Amino acid sequence: MIKAVAETIEAIERRIDELRIAMREAVLAGDRALAVRHRSALRSAEREWEDALDAAAASATGLPALPLPRPRPVASAGSAGSASSAESARPGSLLPLREQVHEALSVLRVPAAPKLIATVHEAFFGTTFSTNRVTSLKRDEERSFRTAPFARPYYICPALAADYLAPSRGLLAVSTWPLELRMIGSLSPRVDFLTAAIRVAEAIERIPDAPAAASRLLQRFAASVPGAVAPGGGVAPAAVNRAARAELAVHRDADARTRRAAAARARALPSPEMLFGTAVFRDQAADAADFTGTAAAE
Repeated sequence: MIKAVAETIEAIERRIDELRIAMREAVLAGDRALAVRHRSALRSAEREWEDALDAAAASATGLPALPLPRPRPVASAGSAGSASSAESARPGSLLPLREQVHEALSVLRVPAAPKLIATVHEAFFGTTFSTNRVTSLKRDEERSFRTAPFARPYYICPALAADYLAPSRGLLAVSTWPLELRMIGSLSPRVDFLTAAIRVAEAIERIPDAPAAASRLLQRFAASVPGAVAPGGGVAPAAVNRAARAELAVHRDADARTRRAAAARARALPSPEMLFGTAVFRDQAADAADFTGTAAAE
């Protein structure tokens, strides 16, 4: 019975991931009505996931299921509408910080620094947030996981340094990503930068009228990708995509080998350390990550 419940939970988690992707694509395509429908379906799936988790806990302990507290939707200031209208009214809504970070990371699909995450969210979702709040978010996510492991569909967690498997300072990822993607080797900052440039270019191409903030973000990426800027100074998403893929092909295989080896070692760690990193050599790993990130930026 426990195995059957676990399989049900896994199926719901796959559906949640599919709905998140569909909602993101609808938002980027400017289809507000479809995005609202996907958001409603996503909320229903997340409630199903919580109910299934309660059932799994009851099956494991033999005790009656005690439902976990469910978060309430946050309405905009001065709004007296229903919870559903608060969720559907995107411009007036105030999503929790972790959901805003998740939205931006879902566009990039690579580990990123808080400043880039905030910029991406502003470019594609129209709102931004203070990066100072991200530090407390990381602590809250780890505390939540250690208190109730896997009680949430996903966690915002740090990328891990490939050598120490310690948290890489300033780089955030999503717990549901493949473990290899969360490893950071010597080539990973450049590989992730190029991959992010491709994702941003592709996202802009799907938007009929790209916001000015998105175009500015693409220009910033293009400035650091050889061949991405036209001779006259113009920046086109297709050109950025093409130039970034050309350089990415040079580094991808070597970086993938490093990440696979690190991921194989990380899988032997307990779940909290696999998500949030080891405490051993924490400071040294963070310093090494800072140096690597600075060198890549230069």
